[in-house]
Amino acid sequence: MMTNVQEICSSVSGYDPGADLSLIQRCYAFAAERHAGQKRRSGDPYVVHPVGVARIISDLRLDVPSICAGLLHDCVEDTSATAEDIGRLFGTEIQFLVEGVTKLGQIPWTTREERQAENFRKMLLAMARDIRVILIKLADRVDNMRTLQFMPRDKQERIARETREIYAPLANRLGIQWMKLELEDLCFRYLEPEDCRLLVSRMAETSTARQLYIDDVCAKLRAALKLAEIAGQVSGRAKHLWSIFQKMKKTGRDLEQIYDMIAFRVITESVRDCYAVLGVVHSSWTPIPGRFKDFIALPKPNLYQSLHTTVIGPRSERMEVQIRTQEMHRIAEQGIAAHWKYKERKPLGDDDNKAFAWLRQLMEWQRDLKDPTEFIESVKIDLFQDEVFVFTPKGDVKALPKGSTPIDLAYAIHSKVGEHCSGARVNGLIVPLRYALKNGDTVEILTSSNQKPSKDWLKFVVTSRAKTKIRYFIRMEQRERSRLLGRDLLTRELRRLDSSLAAAEREGLIDAAAERLRIGNADDLLVAVGYGKLTVEQAAHAILPDRKLSDTLDDGTPAPPAVTPLRRPVTAKRSVGGIKVQGEADILVKFAKCCSPVPGDSIIGFISRGQGVVIHTRDCTKALDLDPVRRIDVSWDDDSKTLRPVAIQVTCEDRPGLLASISKSFTEHGVNISQAKCRTTEDGRGVNTFQVTVGHLDQLKTVLRTIQGIPGVVTATRV
Repeated sequence: MMTNVQEICSSVSGYDPGADLSLIQRCYAFAAERHAGQKRRSGDPYVVHPVGVARIISDLRLDVPSICAGLLHDCVEDTSATAEDIGRLFGTEIQFLVEGVTKLGQIPWTTREERQAENFRKMLLAMARDIRVILIKLADRVDNMRTLQFMPRDKQERIARETREIYAPLANRLGIQWMKLELEDLCFRYLEPEDCRLLVSRMAETSTARQLYIDDVCAKLRAALKLAEIAGQVSGRAKHLWSIFQKMKKTGRDLEQIYDMIAFRVITESVRDCYAVLGVVHSSWTPIPGRFKDFIALPKPNLYQSLHTTVIGPRSERMEVQIRTQEMHRIAEQGIAAHWKYKERKPLGDDDNKAFAWLRQLMEWQRDLKDPTEFIESVKIDLFQDEVFVFTPKGDVKALPKGSTPIDLAYAIHSKVGEHCSGARVNGLIVPLRYALKNGDTVEILTSSNQKPSKDWLKFVVTSRAKTKIRYFIRMEQRERSRLLGRDLLTRELRRLDSSLAAAEREGLIDAAAERLRIGNADDLLVAVGYGKLTVEQAAHAILPDRKLSDTLDDGTPAPPAVTPLRRPVTAKRSVGGIKVQGEADILVKFAKCCSPVPGDSIIGFISRGQGVVIHTRDCTKALDLDPVRRIDVSWDDDSKTLRPVAIQVTCEDRPGLLASISKSFTEHGVNISQAKCRTTEDGRGVNTFQVTVGHLDQLKTVLRTIQGIPGVVTATRV
């Protein structure tokens, strides 16, 4: 292991001759001592992992404190060492970096989602102060993904899914291309193992022919550049597995029908040469219209620059060519890690400010998101890579996620512009608010003081800023209606008890009652009564605690005692719909049709007047629109054997016998089809929607995997 550390030191001294290598060695000795006796699941000594992380950090050419933090990053969490120990022995800078990547401990989060969200939020806050925090975390994730084969299957899926949804897009946002591609391919191996094995096998079968094609094209391109007297390095490779699989899945084509699976790269000396090379490529082979992208004139937000074009190459096959300078290539591979200014503590330049702008926006937009599920959903949206560039009437360029609408642009300009957006003029013509913006559009936002956000906007807006602001506005409207209703109900109840709400407010009794009930302030109490989360009798008793509970109602009957809402004495009755509310059975529940939860799903409940508790899945977007004040703890009743309806959509080839094979798969797994709708699309595909009943999420996953494996099936997904 010491040999590996010496290799790391040698690598560091190669790009930073003045580096303090003794500090790296001392940190390794400390980590080895603290992790002594600990083993990884592979059976290797635990210290193998921090050394692997430090090696990846050195590959990113980061500074000594970053490498030291990589060696020490698990000491606080997994050994007796404290952050203060690390600060005392190795300095406050290394302590800060280690604390930034250390998970939140000793906090009793209700769900894994909450823990995941808060850990990620903590990391983003540290990252906003020092970008090295996320680079160390990404190195940690890469090393863990490389050794994921030793983990249990359920953990493999959970870690790989989190990596695909958050860490791979984050690596892309930071511009570290090699890391993004490696993480995506590793996730593919664990999340779609059969598809991955099949694709690897088929790629191996054609590797010799593919290499001959690459050599042929590279030779022709080098000859053309030499003739044009342009210096450039030419290389070619097959695209990564996940990229090829995504293309197959999106187009419904087989591997042999994916023509642009080979990418060629030309690295030149100057920007002028880049455009000259483009001319050579287009004069040598026929360019495909609409497939040229100029990321040199319009760099991506992560500072990625390159020219991309797709042409009809030899043998009439499509091939992509990327053209960039040496410096552009370095930034494309190392991304934000290629910038040394934060290490030298110098002010950030314009380029760096652009690269960090998305992070500042992310932190600004997420500051008010208390709900963990909504926070993680918003982060995922903000990390997506595909973008569209539009112009304001003044000529300013705005980068938005692909599929964005005028409302997304309005909120990107300012919250007030978004709230009052009444229409848009694109390229001089009025367009609907749900219009999907296209590259090069010039967009003018029209506003009206009478306009306000609509719940329907949530169906088509894309950016997390727009979604968050619209949801906030809708919740505030819901909250205000409930506050007024709660105020009205409480006014009547206090009047019946020979008191008044106005007097109680003057004397501070409402605030005192809210504090006694631990639900915030006076307004929160009124809202809770309006939503039905708190009974009006309980609220009145908390406001007037000296009143006897035997006070009578208008008809002479005793008033009901103040009880916790929705809590009942434990009974032997079965749970309603297989759901326990706050641990109790026999509570009226209703399942939301928007997400159709099934046993095994992670669920949340919302109090609804007249409908009891409405059950949603945790990741349901409709649930995110509801006020968190209405939320209540719910869980599946393991003793109840509940069958739940769920919709499944299967896209497949349109050929005889395939529908019978799909139906047989349902039967073999004990899944009953209650309804089926089948249609054929213009491109010769069958789209089948099945309404089925299942007893558990595992049963649903198993049948989906089986159907996905049937030859001719393109996708099988839960709707």
